[in-house]
Amino acid sequence: MGKRLKSMALIAIVGIVALIGGLVAAMGYEDAVALVVGGKESSEQSAVETTAPDDYAAHPMGAESVTVTPFREIIVNITATTATGRQTSRFLKLNAALVYDEAKPGASHIEERKPFVRDAFQDYLRQLSERDVQGSASLAILKAELLRRARSVMETDAPQEILISDLIVQ
Repeated sequence: MGKRLKSMALIAIVGIVALIGGLVAAMGYEDAVALVVGGKESSEQSAVETTAPDDYAAHPMGAESVTVTPFREIIVNITATTATGRQTSRFLKLNAALVYDEAKPGASHIEERKPFVRDAFQDYLRQLSERDVQGSASLAILKAELLRRARSVMETDAPQEILISDLIVQ
């Protein structure tokens, strides 16, 4: 009985550590700490709360310097498992756009770095399986990973969001 209790406690601790690690990886260290502590309300958030809804809708993300730039269609092979357990290949088609803030440092180089970002996206997408792109939680993870790669390749925090217009697995 005692050994089982220790095992359950160890599993709970590992689960909590994994949850915290995923939170930090998805949000960044400062934002994750702010979420847990409940502090660091940004000026953008307070500006959104004080403006009228119609005014906010005219300027997505609360900034006038936001630009949306689409990527060419990406088609890659991903792995899938059949009902019998056999590994097979499927096509994944992705149409996405990058939202970035022109006012941030490094934003002027985004258009010239897009081919490198697209390459990083393709490298990531080829590693996915069919199960990795099923459901809304998977879509959120996919968008976060693509945004992280865009920021890394562009070496700036100007990229704000990835918009996905089409995600088709065939």
